[in-house]
Amino acid sequence: MTAGAPPAGTGQAPAADERLLHTSFLRKLLGRPELGSVVGAAAVFLFFALVADSFLQASSFSTVLYASSTIGIMAVPVALLMIGGEFDLSAGVLVTSSALVSSMVSYQMTANVWVGVLVSLLVTLAIGVFNGVLLTRTELPSFIITLGTFLMLTGLNLGFTKLISGTVSTKSTADMEGFSSAKALFASEFTLGEVTVKVTILWWIGLVALATWILLRTRFGNWIYAVGGGADAARAVGVPVARTKILLYTGVAFAAWISGQHLLFSFDVVQSGEGVGNELIYIIAAVIGGCLITGGYGSAIGSAVGAFIFGMTSKGIVYAEWNPDWFKFFLGAMLLLATLLNAWVRKRAEATTR
Repeated sequence: MTAGAPPAGTGQAPAADERLLHTSFLRKLLGRPELGSVVGAAAVFLFFALVADSFLQASSFSTVLYASSTIGIMAVPVALLMIGGEFDLSAGVLVTSSALVSSMVSYQMTANVWVGVLVSLLVTLAIGVFNGVLLTRTELPSFIITLGTFLMLTGLNLGFTKLISGTVSTKSTADMEGFSSAKALFASEFTLGEVTVKVTILWWIGLVALATWILLRTRFGNWIYAVGGGADAARAVGVPVARTKILLYTGVAFAAWISGQHLLFSFDVVQSGEGVGNELIYIIAAVIGGCLITGGYGSAIGSAVGAFIFGMTSKGIVYAEWNPDWFKFFLGAMLLLATLLNAWVRKRAEATTR
């Protein structure tokens, strides 16, 4: 009997192997988590292009990209963390903590600023590991763990800054050795045609590319989706759940270090109260980009689109000369609309795969 042929005399056609079925482009497109956010981004872009005359200018576009990148750098690892089923409410103040450590270590030790940058990296990564280890050891909700870290860092940022510098801001490090090279890496800019490109845009693109490769091409990416889909089931098939979550929190800390150094070397000084509330913006960008609150679904590209929508909205309101007090209203409306659109797209995708 030929392999795959029906038994003689049954009159039945051979069953098609699901692995050999051709998947249409439309079905693949509907299955992408970021589809809803791409549609939303196109709508927001068209809207502000019509209501704000200066929105399409090259200088305006560079400003939108810069605003998007400052959110997008953090939104990428936050999206991966959400795909893994967890949150980090300390991400916003961790950016400020990273900048404060770098500035105060450099200034107080009167050393090369790179000493402070490296010490800041170690301290920031340690905080990320702390969040991950505490979460996996105690099995408390990430909301509680990172809310506690958020409160502690908020107090430490203010307390140590006032204790060391006597004010709520750090001393300037602009005249210290190594400042220019550190600024070139974290806060420089260059001109591409008529567009001024901030180096944060390159960091953002690099992180999106790296995270996309991890999610789609590595075993660790499979672990992230598995842990977010169900930690117990993932553990049952051999996925190192604890290690995966600790690494995800470390990734958030690494991005916070990059953002913190950009904050420091862009403005020379750091205000200790900055960053509070930004953690919600990172989460909003990830959710607008297609990440589910329940975990197990989303993409890094979607988080980038969500950050771009945020950048267009925050600057588009300015270019349209509207009252900026309405910004939070538009942000909330976009969050609800994007969530509904993403849910509709996901249901359509599930319907087409049956």
